[in-house]
Amino acid sequence: MEAAGRVIGDAVNEQSLKAPAHGAILKILPYSGIPVLGALLPLIRPGRPDMLSMLCGEVLIVFGYVLTVSDIKTKRIPNGTVLAMLAVWTLIMTPQFFVDTAAALKLFIDSAIGSVIGGGLFLVVYLISRKGLGGGDVKFMAVAGLYLGYGSILPAMFCGTFIAMLTGIVLILAKKLNKKDAIPLVPFLYAGILIALYFR
Repeated sequence: MEAAGRVIGDAVNEQSLKAPAHGAILKILPYSGIPVLGALLPLIRPGRPDMLSMLCGEVLIVFGYVLTVSDIKTKRIPNGTVLAMLAVWTLIMTPQFFVDTAAALKLFIDSAIGSVIGGGLFLVVYLISRKGLGGGDVKFMAVAGLYLGYGSILPAMFCGTFIAMLTGIVLILAKKLNKKDAIPLVPFLYAGILIALYFR
């Protein structure tokens, strides 16, 4: 009996040592799609975008994917991730003013307008719906507008909200969702962003 107890104890200890590693793998697994999406975008896009646009697109893909996973798992958009997204855009943009000030200023204005459109429209919906729309969604689209510019932010928002609305209707008709139930919006906005990046 004593020997059997030792065997069982050793087995339990071995499993407990494996558990943290297994848990870490499960936490990392949802983010494994980031490099795949990042690598595919330049390959499938029509035309040849400039390096700056491609870099901004790749960064947006990464942060959008991370926030999509977060919204699905926790229904939260971490402020820290959105701020990091903003910080990376600033790091990308700042050197451009030393390379070509006129072009950088034009790009900055384009990005600022995109941010105002993305964040502004979602802020209006947020206020009208009495917080029916999450504040994290507003912040995400405001920063995403910096990356997309005014030419792509509206198509991204339209495609994302249309897919979300269509999905909601299907789920309600299938009785998988009630009218009062909330669904994570960022995954659908992310789909709209990917569509906008492809056709930009």
